[in-house]
Amino acid sequence: MNKTDLSKYNNDSYKPGKNSLIRLFWYYTNLLFFKNPFNTLNFTKTFLLKLYGAKVGKGVVIKPSVNIKYPWRLKIGNYVWIGENVWIDNLDDVEIGDNVCISQGAMLLTGSHDYTKVSFDVIIGKIVLEDGVWIGAKSVVYPNIICKSHSILGVNSVATKNLDSYFIYHGNPAVKISKREIKL
Repeated sequence: MNKTDLSKYNNDSYKPGKNSLIRLFWYYTNLLFFKNPFNTLNFTKTFLLKLYGAKVGKGVVIKPSVNIKYPWRLKIGNYVWIGENVWIDNLDDVEIGDNVCISQGAMLLTGSHDYTKVSFDVIIGKIVLEDGVWIGAKSVVYPNIICKSHSILGVNSVATKNLDSYFIYHGNPAVKISKREIKL
């Protein structure tokens, strides 16, 4: 992670974007409707995300047990699939393009900490998943990463650098392993 490209905040200066009452309401909404493994009502989830300020396209599928930190910092395109146990820890903005798949257990982490400071200050950076991206099961996307059009982050991999368009990445840290060929 290139810290020069990330926003740094001391622990008192970071602002999540909404007041504490709205964050409290969202916490319980998230717990009851998103993290709940028994809730399969997709329409309810997309409605609630929009109610809390997320931009959500059509044909979005959000599976059970998904954890979303702040919906007002989330933009989801059309025909996106978000699998079970996905964690979108969006202290900063997360933008998800059209036809994106985020597989089971994947994590989008927009925040970290400055371990060189005693105060362990918060460091945040936006994540962008462009159209056609596939984030494999149990993979992690670091802050300030762009997964470019139709890139793939393989199962259990960690994206610490931007992913190029139409390439497949795998490993920790993820490395480019092959070109992605799409057949019509």
